[in-house]
Amino acid sequence: MRFRDWDDIPEFMQNDSVKMYYEILEKKRFSLKVKRFFDVMMSFVLIILLSPVFAVLSVWIKLDSKGPVFYRQERITQYGRKFRIFKFRTMVLNADQRGSLVTVRHDPRITSVGEKIRKCRLDELPQLFNIFIGDMSFVGTRPEVSKYVDKYSDEMKATLLLPAGVTSEASIRYKDEDRLLEEAEDLDAAYISKVLPEKMKWNLKYIKEIELWKELQVMIRTVLSVGS
Repeated sequence: MRFRDWDDIPEFMQNDSVKMYYEILEKKRFSLKVKRFFDVMMSFVLIILLSPVFAVLSVWIKLDSKGPVFYRQERITQYGRKFRIFKFRTMVLNADQRGSLVTVRHDPRITSVGEKIRKCRLDELPQLFNIFIGDMSFVGTRPEVSKYVDKYSDEMKATLLLPAGVTSEASIRYKDEDRLLEEAEDLDAAYISKVLPEKMKWNLKYIKEIELWKELQVMIRTVLSVGS
């Protein structure tokens, strides 16, 4: 998606805090175009190269439990636009109706194959399609559901100036966020009050310091962190 002029940004985002981040990004419009070009080309190449992996995982998931191969949940991306995120299904059918939107370790809703796939983050691979069509980027703030976006502070809304991302510095540092929530009585409340604000500090820092070479570093570190 294109970087809009300030007057074209949704009203709910037009505040002084967001304006500060907008002015930083406005000076980097060309870099953002390069970022999008990279996203399209790299996602296309990876979809082709990883097609055999997609096929194997699809069959494995289908044989393991009842339900579709892909899990598609409504999330929020750039400028508050809703989209359907692609993931390999790792939980039982209708898991959203059987508990919190936040998942913790040893969650009984996770399937046996799903547990293995999640350990290696392979469930995130289908998001290459989201990147290719423009819903997401390789690096950026992880897309949240509306329930959590509605709790954003004025400053947090600045993360919606850019497309949601598959990974980020926050994602690396909080890749085991489920462990932080294991003891919480109310998972949603704990996520909103404790985890989300800390992750957002890194996401907002990313906007201030956005550079393509830093994004490449984040992508490499993400791959290296899988399974560690």
